[in-house]
Amino acid sequence: MSEETTPRVELAAPDIARWRTGNTGVAYVHSFEGPRPGPHVLITGLVHGNEICGAIAIDRLLSDRLRPARGRLSLAFVNVAAYERFDPAEPTASRFVDEDFNRLWSPGVLDGPRSSAELNRARELRPLVASADLLLDIHSLQQGADAMLLCGPLEKGRSLARQVGAPAMVVADSGHAAGTRLRDYAGFADPKSARNALLVECGQHWRTGSETVALETAVRFLAASGTIEAPTAQTHGAYGTDAPPPPQRLIEVSEAVTVRSEDFAFEEAYRGFEVIPKAGTVIARDGPRAIATPYDNCVLVMPSLRLKPGQTAVRLGRQIP
Repeated sequence: MSEETTPRVELAAPDIARWRTGNTGVAYVHSFEGPRPGPHVLITGLVHGNEICGAIAIDRLLSDRLRPARGRLSLAFVNVAAYERFDPAEPTASRFVDEDFNRLWSPGVLDGPRSSAELNRARELRPLVASADLLLDIHSLQQGADAMLLCGPLEKGRSLARQVGAPAMVVADSGHAAGTRLRDYAGFADPKSARNALLVECGQHWRTGSETVALETAVRFLAASGTIEAPTAQTHGAYGTDAPPPPQRLIEVSEAVTVRSEDFAFEEAYRGFEVIPKAGTVIARDGPRAIATPYDNCVLVMPSLRLKPGQTAVRLGRQIP
């Protein structure tokens, strides 16, 4: 599969212009204080401008006037400049304006001398992110793999994923060689810090259902943090059935395969979460280099269609009981 075989856009991208002027002094950021003490919880969407399920979820939460019972709730549309370029006829083109917003979150980059549309926006949002105790960053996938929570490499992230309870697939990984993700910024990635973060991948970018995963995960996240109470969560559809969510499955990533050459190709059209039974099975070739599974029952996580040097091609992981 290649980016030329782009799935049909089934979702309508909401007009978020009415949310431009928030109450924080930062465009497209809204923040609300609850009547009782609690953590500052931040939910972000549109880190990538073509991942519109996050925009739909945050637009819905703002439209419904969701307010915290405890602590502070902030809702942020992130890469609005890229989102404003979204065109259903060419939906892959608006991922970013200049560079990937989700590779910028290290002090060396944020405090460095260079400039870009994404880097300028990251610097604008940095004080908000730095003040958050808990972060949920809403994303979606190139391909039609199951929705998943990316909880980072630390036990605190796994614990938070268990508290949220859904989606059922949880991936523990360390991010990308190309740069630091928002969910790994500062204290979120520090085992000594109480700050914590999850990234949710809600399914394929533009397919119906990804917006439901985004909204339900956001509401479950707010309920798990104590920001809202159970009746509010039920009203907003987080628990649409009396049945509990299915048991979670944890995949622990051992390594990320980074593309080295312009001549990278997978052996098959992997979509994600394929289990390769035998160690040593060649799954891709990167120029003359064969990429083989390092152990039996290796799980392929988020194989990418953006196979450019420096980008993550796929993560390799084990299922953990």
